[in-house]
Amino acid sequence: MAYKPQLGAVMAAPNVIPMADIMLVLLIIFMVITPMLQKGVQVNLAKVSNPEEMKNADKDDAVIVAISASGDVFLLKNKIDISKLTEGVRDLISDRLDKTVYIKSDGRAKYGDVVKVVDEIRSAGVDNVGLLTDKAERSLRPPPPPAGD
Repeated sequence: MAYKPQLGAVMAAPNVIPMADIMLVLLIIFMVITPMLQKGVQVNLAKVSNPEEMKNADKDDAVIVAISASGDVFLLKNKIDISKLTEGVRDLISDRLDKTVYIKSDGRAKYGDVVKVVDEIRSAGVDNVGLLTDKAERSLRPPPPPAGD
């Protein structure tokens, strides 16, 4: 008679604890890396109630010019003097069919600074200029009651 080892009891439920640990580590990694994936410089965009979605601005090869609240101008992620902006944009769009440049302006930036940047970009031979904005949050508060006479 041959020796036959006894098998343990069959487990009916899978052990999900290692999977939960791995998922939490991945979640933390994605939470740390996601802000680093933003294109260009981070600014507080102006808020509008009817924004137009510009999906091409999220592409890797999109040309984005950012204007900070203090008036600093950034081409992609590099700070640039406004007098050199035309040359920089011209170099970036020279070999493209779609000559669109997107502007990310801080909501507190001066109107004159934005106009100067748009003028410099148009001087570079850009066909379309897109202004990137955020959607304004609607307030859920009821309107104030009418004033009593």
